[in-house]
Amino acid sequence: MIGALMLDIAGTELNQEDIELLQAPQVGGMILFGRNIESPEQVRALTDHMRQIRPDILIAVDQEGGRVQRLKSGFTLLPAMGKFGELYLSQPEKAAELAEQCGWLMASEVLAVGIDFSFAPVLDLNDISDVIGDRSFAKNMQDIIPLASAFLKGMKRAGMASTGKHFPGHGSVKADSHVAAAVDSRSYDEIYQKDMQSFIQLMPQLDALMPAHVIYDQIDPNPAGFSPYWIQQVLRSELKFDGVLFSDDLSMQAACVAGGADARIQAALNAGCDMGLVCNNRESACTALEGIANLPMPNQQRLERMRGQIPALNVGQQLDLGQDWARTRDRILEFKGQFSA
Repeated sequence: MIGALMLDIAGTELNQEDIELLQAPQVGGMILFGRNIESPEQVRALTDHMRQIRPDILIAVDQEGGRVQRLKSGFTLLPAMGKFGELYLSQPEKAAELAEQCGWLMASEVLAVGIDFSFAPVLDLNDISDVIGDRSFAKNMQDIIPLASAFLKGMKRAGMASTGKHFPGHGSVKADSHVAAAVDSRSYDEIYQKDMQSFIQLMPQLDALMPAHVIYDQIDPNPAGFSPYWIQQVLRSELKFDGVLFSDDLSMQAACVAGGADARIQAALNAGCDMGLVCNNRESACTALEGIANLPMPNQQRLERMRGQIPALNVGQQLDLGQDWARTRDRILEFKGQFSA
Protein backbone atom coordinates (compact mmCIF):
# COMPACT_ATOMS: atom_id res chain seq x y z
CA MET A 1 0.00 0.00 0.00
CA ILE A 2 1.23 3.48 -0.92
CA GLY A 3 0.77 6.01 1.91
CA ALA A 4 -0.08 9.71 1.69
CA LEU A 5 3.19 11.30 2.89
CA MET A 6 6.32 11.95 0.83
CA LEU A 7 9.41 12.88 2.84
CA ASP A 8 13.20 12.99 2.48
CA ILE A 9 16.43 11.85 4.12
CA ALA A 10 19.53 13.76 5.22
CA GLY A 11 22.37 11.78 3.67
CA THR A 12 23.55 9.57 0.81
CA GLU A 13 22.45 6.35 2.50
CA LEU A 14 19.71 5.31 4.89
CA ASN A 15 20.24 5.57 8.64
CA GLN A 16 18.24 3.62 11.23
CA GLU A 17 15.64 6.37 11.68
CA ASP A 18 15.12 6.52 7.90
CA ILE A 19 14.61 2.75 7.79
CA GLU A 20 12.02 2.89 10.58
CA LEU A 21 10.16 5.78 8.92
CA LEU A 22 10.09 3.97 5.57
CA GLN A 23 8.10 1.20 7.24
CA ALA A 24 5.32 3.51 8.47
CA PRO A 25 2.14 2.65 6.49
CA GLN A 26 1.30 6.28 5.64
CA VAL A 27 4.77 6.95 4.14
CA GLY A 28 4.19 6.55 0.43
CA GLY A 29 7.03 8.47 -1.20
CA MET A 30 10.64 9.61 -0.89
CA ILE A 31 12.06 12.67 -2.63
CA LEU A 32 15.80 13.05 -3.24
CA PHE A 33 17.72 16.33 -3.06
CA GLY A 34 21.23 17.38 -4.06
CA ARG A 35 22.62 16.37 -0.65
CA ASN A 36 21.53 12.77 -1.36
CA ILE A 37 23.49 12.57 -4.63
CA GLU A 38 27.15 11.54 -5.08
CA SER A 39 27.11 9.50 -8.28
CA PRO A 40 24.75 7.40 -10.39
CA GLU A 41 26.07 4.23 -8.74
CA GLN A 42 25.43 5.57 -5.23
CA VAL A 43 21.91 6.79 -6.12
CA ARG A 44 20.95 3.41 -7.55
CA ALA A 45 22.27 1.68 -4.41
CA LEU A 46 20.21 4.08 -2.27
CA THR A 47 16.97 3.57 -4.22
CA ASP A 48 17.48 -0.20 -4.29
CA HIS A 49 17.92 -0.16 -0.51
CA MET A 50 14.72 1.87 -0.10
CA ARG A 51 12.82 -0.73 -2.12
CA GLN A 52 14.29 -3.63 -0.16
CA ILE A 53 12.67 -2.11 2.93
CA ARG A 54 9.51 -0.81 1.26
CA PRO A 55 8.92 -2.39 -2.18
CA ASP A 56 5.89 -0.19 -2.94
CA ILE A 57 7.59 3.15 -2.21
CA LEU A 58 7.44 5.85 -4.91
CA ILE A 59 10.74 7.72 -5.33
CA ALA A 60 10.82 11.21 -6.85
CA VAL A 61 13.22 14.05 -7.62
CA ASP A 62 13.12 17.57 -9.07
CA GLN A 63 15.06 17.19 -12.32
CA GLU A 64 13.59 19.97 -14.43
CA GLY A 65 16.77 21.25 -16.08
CA GLY A 66 18.50 24.61 -15.70
CA ARG A 67 18.74 25.79 -12.09
CA VAL A 68 16.43 23.05 -10.76
CA GLN A 69 18.17 19.70 -11.14
CA ARG A 70 19.33 17.59 -8.22
CA LEU A 71 21.16 14.88 -10.18
CA LYS A 72 24.40 16.50 -11.37
CA SER A 73 27.64 14.56 -10.82
CA GLY A 74 27.73 11.83 -13.46
CA PHE A 75 24.47 13.00 -15.09
CA THR A 76 23.71 15.27 -18.06
CA LEU A 77 23.40 18.93 -17.03
CA LEU A 78 20.23 19.85 -18.87
CA PRO A 79 19.35 23.30 -20.26
CA ALA A 80 16.61 25.40 -18.67
CA MET A 81 13.28 24.86 -20.43
CA GLY A 82 13.22 28.55 -21.36
CA LYS A 83 16.04 27.85 -23.84
CA PHE A 84 13.61 25.83 -25.96
CA GLY A 85 11.23 28.78 -25.89
CA GLU A 86 13.97 31.07 -27.19
CA LEU A 87 14.70 28.71 -30.10
CA TYR A 88 10.97 28.26 -30.77
CA LEU A 89 10.70 31.91 -31.81
CA SER A 90 12.88 31.28 -34.89
CA GLN A 91 12.83 27.48 -35.37
CA PRO A 92 9.66 26.02 -33.86
CA GLU A 93 9.98 22.52 -35.33
CA LYS A 94 13.58 22.12 -34.19
CA ALA A 95 12.73 23.47 -30.72
CA ALA A 96 9.90 20.96 -30.29
CA GLU A 97 12.10 18.10 -31.50
CA LEU A 98 14.85 19.03 -29.05
CA ALA A 99 12.33 19.43 -26.21
CA GLU A 100 11.09 15.88 -26.82
CA GLN A 101 14.65 14.56 -26.83
CA CYS A 102 15.39 16.43 -23.62
CA GLY A 103 12.31 14.93 -21.94
CA TRP A 104 13.44 11.45 -22.99
CA LEU A 105 17.03 12.07 -21.88
CA MET A 106 16.01 13.40 -18.47
CA ALA A 107 13.58 10.55 -17.85
CA SER A 108 16.01 7.86 -19.05
CA GLU A 109 18.72 9.02 -16.65
CA VAL A 110 16.35 9.40 -13.70
CA LEU A 111 14.81 5.96 -14.24
CA ALA A 112 18.25 4.35 -14.64
CA VAL A 113 19.13 5.18 -11.03
CA GLY A 114 15.89 3.77 -9.64
CA ILE A 115 13.85 6.97 -9.33
CA ASP A 116 10.24 6.64 -10.51
CA PHE A 117 9.63 10.18 -11.68
CA SER A 118 10.76 13.78 -11.77
CA PHE A 119 8.28 16.47 -10.77
CA ALA A 120 8.21 17.93 -14.27
CA PRO A 121 7.41 19.83 -16.39
CA VAL A 122 6.72 23.38 -15.19
CA LEU A 123 3.66 24.62 -17.11
CA ASP A 124 3.62 28.13 -15.63
CA LEU A 125 4.11 31.25 -17.72
CA ASN A 126 7.45 33.03 -17.58
CA ASP A 127 5.83 36.26 -16.45
CA ILE A 128 6.65 38.29 -13.32
CA SER A 129 7.65 35.42 -11.01
CA ASP A 130 11.38 35.29 -10.26
CA VAL A 131 11.09 31.79 -8.80
CA ILE A 132 9.60 30.52 -12.09
CA GLY A 133 11.50 32.53 -14.74
CA ASP A 134 13.25 30.27 -17.26
CA ARG A 135 11.96 27.14 -15.52
CA SER A 136 8.99 27.93 -17.78
CA PHE A 137 9.17 27.09 -21.47
CA ALA A 138 8.04 30.52 -22.63
CA LYS A 139 6.30 33.82 -21.98
CA ASN A 140 3.03 32.89 -23.69
CA MET A 141 0.74 29.87 -23.89
CA GLN A 142 0.99 29.52 -27.68
CA ASP A 143 4.65 28.58 -27.26
CA ILE A 144 4.45 26.69 -23.95
CA ILE A 145 1.84 24.16 -25.06
CA PRO A 146 3.66 22.60 -28.08
CA LEU A 147 7.03 22.59 -26.28
CA ALA A 148 5.67 21.07 -23.08
CA SER A 149 3.68 18.56 -25.14
CA ALA A 150 6.87 17.47 -26.88
CA PHE A 151 8.76 17.21 -23.56
CA LEU A 152 5.91 15.12 -22.12
CA LYS A 153 6.03 12.83 -25.15
CA GLY A 154 9.73 12.25 -24.53
CA MET A 155 9.17 11.46 -20.84
CA LYS A 156 6.47 8.95 -21.73
CA ARG A 157 8.64 7.32 -24.39
CA ALA A 158 11.27 6.68 -21.70
CA GLY A 159 8.67 5.18 -19.34
CA MET A 160 8.12 8.02 -16.88
CA ALA A 161 4.91 9.55 -15.54
CA SER A 162 4.59 13.35 -15.64
CA THR A 163 3.58 16.05 -13.14
CA GLY A 164 2.50 19.47 -14.38
CA LYS A 165 3.15 22.31 -11.97
CA HIS A 166 2.02 24.68 -10.44
CA PHE A 167 -1.76 24.68 -11.07
CA PRO A 168 -3.56 27.02 -11.81
CA GLY A 169 -0.38 29.06 -12.46
CA HIS A 170 2.44 30.60 -10.43
CA GLY A 171 4.09 32.66 -13.17
CA SER A 172 1.92 35.75 -12.68
CA VAL A 173 2.69 36.02 -8.94
CA LYS A 174 5.75 38.00 -7.86
CA ALA A 175 6.22 36.51 -4.35
CA ASP A 176 8.29 33.31 -3.97
CA SER A 177 6.04 30.88 -2.12
CA HIS A 178 9.13 29.13 -0.68
CA VAL A 179 9.80 32.12 1.58
CA ALA A 180 6.64 34.28 1.60
CA ALA A 181 2.88 34.16 1.39
CA ALA A 182 1.98 34.47 -2.30
CA VAL A 183 -1.29 36.19 -3.22
CA ASP A 184 -2.80 36.63 -6.69
CA SER A 185 -5.72 39.06 -6.77
CA ARG A 186 -6.78 38.58 -10.39
CA SER A 187 -10.22 37.34 -11.40
CA TYR A 188 -10.94 33.71 -12.25
CA ASP A 189 -11.54 34.66 -15.89
CA GLU A 190 -8.11 36.25 -16.23
CA ILE A 191 -6.34 33.30 -14.60
CA TYR A 192 -8.37 30.90 -16.75
CA GLN A 193 -7.54 32.68 -20.00
CA LYS A 194 -3.91 33.54 -19.25
CA ASP A 195 -2.45 30.85 -16.95
CA MET A 196 -4.66 27.76 -16.91
CA GLN A 197 -4.69 26.97 -20.61
CA SER A 198 -1.41 25.04 -20.60
CA PHE A 199 -2.72 22.77 -17.82
CA ILE A 200 -6.12 22.32 -19.46
CA GLN A 201 -4.86 21.61 -22.97
CA LEU A 202 -2.12 19.24 -21.78
CA MET A 203 -4.31 17.33 -19.30
CA PRO A 204 -4.70 14.31 -21.62
CA GLN A 205 -0.89 13.87 -21.43
CA LEU A 206 -0.51 14.53 -17.69
CA ASP A 207 -0.40 11.82 -15.02
CA ALA A 208 -0.30 14.25 -12.09
CA LEU A 209 -0.58 17.89 -11.13
CA MET A 210 0.95 19.93 -8.31
CA PRO A 211 -1.21 22.85 -7.14
CA ALA A 212 0.51 26.14 -6.36
CA HIS A 213 1.01 27.44 -2.81
CA VAL A 214 -0.68 30.64 -3.97
CA ILE A 215 -3.83 32.27 -2.58
CA TYR A 216 -6.08 33.48 -5.40
CA ASP A 217 -7.97 35.73 -3.01
CA GLN A 218 -10.74 36.83 -5.39
CA ILE A 219 -11.71 33.17 -5.73
CA ASP A 220 -10.92 31.33 -2.49
CA PRO A 221 -9.18 32.24 0.81
CA ASN A 222 -7.02 29.10 0.83
CA PRO A 223 -3.85 28.40 -1.18
CA ALA A 224 -4.79 26.23 -4.19
CA GLY A 225 -3.24 23.12 -2.62
CA PHE A 226 -5.51 23.46 0.43
CA SER A 227 -8.60 24.51 -1.51
CA PRO A 228 -11.55 22.16 -2.05
CA TYR A 229 -12.78 24.73 -4.57
CA TRP A 230 -9.68 24.49 -6.79
CA ILE A 231 -9.13 20.76 -6.30
CA GLN A 232 -12.59 19.24 -6.10
CA GLN A 233 -14.72 21.80 -7.92
CA VAL A 234 -12.38 23.02 -10.67
CA LEU A 235 -9.95 20.13 -11.24
CA ARG A 236 -12.03 17.08 -10.45
CA SER A 237 -15.58 18.20 -11.33
CA GLU A 238 -15.25 20.83 -14.06
CA LEU A 239 -12.01 19.79 -15.78
CA LYS A 240 -12.52 16.03 -15.10
CA PHE A 241 -8.87 15.54 -14.14
CA ASP A 242 -8.44 12.05 -12.69
CA GLY A 243 -4.66 12.05 -12.26
CA VAL A 244 -2.65 12.24 -9.06
CA LEU A 245 -2.56 15.50 -7.08
CA PHE A 246 0.64 16.16 -5.11
CA SER A 247 0.83 19.02 -2.65
CA ASP A 248 3.84 21.28 -3.10
CA ASP A 249 6.30 21.14 -0.19
CA LEU A 250 4.28 21.72 2.97
CA SER A 251 7.39 23.12 4.70
CA MET A 252 7.34 26.16 2.39
CA GLN A 253 6.50 29.50 3.98
CA ALA A 254 3.32 29.97 1.94
CA ALA A 255 1.94 26.71 3.38
CA CYS A 256 2.24 27.90 6.98
CA VAL A 257 -1.13 29.65 6.77
CA ALA A 258 -2.68 26.25 7.52
CA GLY A 259 -0.88 25.82 10.88
CA GLY A 260 1.54 23.10 11.96
CA ALA A 261 2.77 20.27 9.74
CA ASP A 262 -0.02 17.97 10.92
CA ALA A 263 -2.69 20.59 10.15
CA ARG A 264 -1.09 21.36 6.77
CA ILE A 265 -1.06 17.79 5.49
CA GLN A 266 -4.56 17.19 6.83
CA ALA A 267 -5.74 20.33 5.00
CA ALA A 268 -4.08 19.22 1.75
CA LEU A 269 -5.49 15.69 1.91
CA ASN A 270 -8.94 16.84 3.01
CA ALA A 271 -9.02 19.29 0.10
CA GLY A 272 -8.40 16.39 -2.27
CA CYS A 273 -4.62 15.95 -2.69
CA ASP A 274 -3.50 12.32 -2.94
CA MET A 275 -0.06 12.80 -1.39
CA GLY A 276 1.52 15.56 0.70
CA LEU A 277 5.22 16.49 0.61
CA VAL A 278 7.05 17.52 3.78
CA CYS A 279 10.70 18.23 2.93
CA ASN A 280 13.88 19.45 4.64
CA ASN A 281 12.46 19.21 8.16
CA ARG A 282 12.42 15.77 9.77
CA GLU A 283 10.57 16.99 12.87
CA SER A 284 7.78 18.38 10.68
CA ALA A 285 7.67 15.16 8.64
CA CYS A 286 7.21 13.11 11.83
CA THR A 287 4.51 15.52 13.03
CA ALA A 288 2.74 15.21 9.67
CA LEU A 289 2.97 11.43 9.84
CA GLU A 290 1.38 11.38 13.28
CA GLY A 291 -1.34 13.72 12.01
CA ILE A 292 -2.44 11.33 9.24
CA ALA A 293 -1.76 7.98 10.91
CA ASN A 294 -5.48 7.28 11.30
CA LEU A 295 -6.65 8.72 7.98
CA PRO A 296 -7.70 6.34 5.20
CA MET A 297 -5.03 5.32 2.69
CA PRO A 298 -5.04 7.30 -0.58
CA ASN A 299 -6.35 6.08 -3.94
CA GLN A 300 -3.95 3.23 -4.79
CA GLN A 301 -4.94 2.82 -8.41
CA ARG A 302 -4.26 6.48 -9.07
CA LEU A 303 -0.88 6.54 -7.29
CA GLU A 304 0.27 3.35 -9.03
CA ARG A 305 0.27 5.32 -12.31
CA MET A 306 3.34 7.19 -11.04
CA ARG A 307 5.50 4.05 -10.91
CA GLY A 308 8.35 4.34 -13.39
CA GLN A 309 9.63 1.72 -15.81
CA ILE A 310 12.92 1.23 -13.97
CA PRO A 311 15.45 -0.87 -15.90
CA ALA A 312 17.34 -3.75 -14.31
CA LEU A 313 20.94 -2.70 -14.89
CA ASN A 314 24.26 -2.16 -13.16
CA VAL A 315 24.98 1.56 -12.86
CA GLY A 316 28.54 2.87 -12.57
CA GLN A 317 30.06 6.16 -11.41
CA GLN A 318 29.23 7.63 -14.85
CA LEU A 319 26.08 6.80 -16.77
CA ASP A 320 26.33 4.80 -19.98
CA LEU A 321 22.88 4.00 -21.31
CA GLY A 322 23.76 3.04 -24.88
CA GLN A 323 24.13 4.67 -28.28
CA ASP A 324 20.73 6.39 -28.47
CA TRP A 325 21.32 7.95 -25.08
CA ALA A 326 24.86 9.09 -26.01
CA ARG A 327 23.68 10.66 -29.28
CA THR A 328 20.76 12.41 -27.58
CA ARG A 329 22.95 13.66 -24.74
CA ASP A 330 25.49 15.07 -27.20
CA ARG A 331 22.77 16.82 -29.16
CA ILE A 332 21.19 18.38 -26.05
CA LEU A 333 24.59 19.49 -24.73
CA GLU A 334 25.46 21.01 -28.11
CA PHE A 335 22.16 22.92 -28.08
CA LYS A 336 22.80 24.07 -24.50
CA GLY A 337 26.32 25.22 -25.47
CA GLN A 338 25.02 27.27 -28.37
CA PHE A 339 22.65 29.14 -26.08
CA SER A 340 25.15 29.81 -23.32
CA ALA A 341 27.86 31.01 -25.72
